[in-house]
Amino acid sequence: MNSAAGDVRKLRFFSRIRTKFALTFFAVIAIVLLLMNTYFLLAFRDIIWSSKRAFVQGIASFIAKNLEETFDSLSAEDEERLLAVVSQLDVGGVAHIVITDAGGNALFERAGSSGLPGFHMDYVAMALEGNDVVFTSFFDGTFMSSAFMPVMSRGVAIGAVFVQDEDPDQGAILTEMQDTLRNISVVVALFSIVAVALIVWSLMRRVKIIVDAIKSVREGQYGYYINIRGSDEMALLGDEFNSLTHKLRETDEIRRRFVADASHELKTPLASIRLLSDSILQNEDIERETVKEFVTDIGAEAERLSRTTGKLMTLTRLDSHIPDENTKVDMGEAVVATLRMLTPLAISRGLTLNSELADGCYVYATDDAVHQVIFNLVENAIKYNKPDGSVSVRLRKEDKVVVLTVDDRGVGIPDEDFPYIFDRFYRVDKARSREAGGSGLGLSIVHDTVREIGGKITASKRVGGGMRFQVRFAPYNA
Repeated sequence: MNSAAGDVRKLRFFSRIRTKFALTFFAVIAIVLLLMNTYFLLAFRDIIWSSKRAFVQGIASFIAKNLEETFDSLSAEDEERLLAVVSQLDVGGVAHIVITDAGGNALFERAGSSGLPGFHMDYVAMALEGNDVVFTSFFDGTFMSSAFMPVMSRGVAIGAVFVQDEDPDQGAILTEMQDTLRNISVVVALFSIVAVALIVWSLMRRVKIIVDAIKSVREGQYGYYINIRGSDEMALLGDEFNSLTHKLRETDEIRRRFVADASHELKTPLASIRLLSDSILQNEDIERETVKEFVTDIGAEAERLSRTTGKLMTLTRLDSHIPDENTKVDMGEAVVATLRMLTPLAISRGLTLNSELADGCYVYATDDAVHQVIFNLVENAIKYNKPDGSVSVRLRKEDKVVVLTVDDRGVGIPDEDFPYIFDRFYRVDKARSREAGGSGLGLSIVHDTVREIGGKITASKRVGGGMRFQVRFAPYNA
């Protein structure tokens, strides 16, 4: 379940990153150590067992074959002959040898220091039935390998051979390997615990720095800065956080300035309206012409207030990214209609409006967006022009891109003001702007509108004085 805005979720033990990381790491280490202490040891033990079984089976088979070539039957009278035959055989140092007759009675025995721990009558009976019995065990640090082999004559078992080999050396190797692997496992486990503790501590320390920084920013400290050393993802996250707080600080400053400027822009006409209306109400002997003049001024201030409010609403809509349904818009028709509306304003200021419009210039936008761009650029060029100047509007296509250019012959913009001309409420000459009726919002509306419809706007100084604003629209692809 998602936590509500402003709520901070509580972290459970098993949901923490440090817990997940530690458990995952320890699980991998445990699996590796388990395999190392079981699979490899068992594989090594099985290799030894196979070699030992093959060895005792070969010795038993060798003895049985020699007995088959020498005896037709085995009995108690053959003990001396058995001793002589076995004594002449190379049995590879096997310590335990027993030879029985067909009844399982031992006719020959050679036992080592530990006796005959692997000699069992059940296995002797299986050998007398014609079966080979071979097995190996590991007990008390020693490999014990036993083989029971029948002695055959004319297809009948006349006896059995029991051979057993003890190998404490191989057992010692296996035991030593077990001890070595166990010691290595203990060292690896301790090292893993220390390594995980250090890694988790370092990771969580840096995570805590970022979390604390986020809390500070959430409380309004947009100037908070963190320094995370290193060149890993956490350091990159710290850099991104610092970039974010820098952007938030800039945005907060713009917001504060915007609120202050908006309040001032709205307060000025309201104060004028209040002052003029109070003057009319408080002066009973005021002349009719003066009242008419005051009412005219009130209407002008109300119109100014209405324009400023409308522009603020436009900027709010652009900031909210409220989607509009774009359509195919004929830029030529839009420019002609806009120039027709602004012609009276240009005439009243003694300016000339010129236009050079190419055919077939279509863009994918809304009528309102195109009107806002053209109207504000041309109105801005008229208001801040020189007496008897001119405004030129050109529309053309470059490949598939529609380009709108608005030139004026005004005083231009100083270099130090260029970076801020699209900022809200920014005015190069505040006194002249107020006199011209400007609010410092027109170019901001143009900039945000152009960006919203996927275009690009640039501003530059004209050779000979004045400004040039150029808008490149995304073309309409039918």
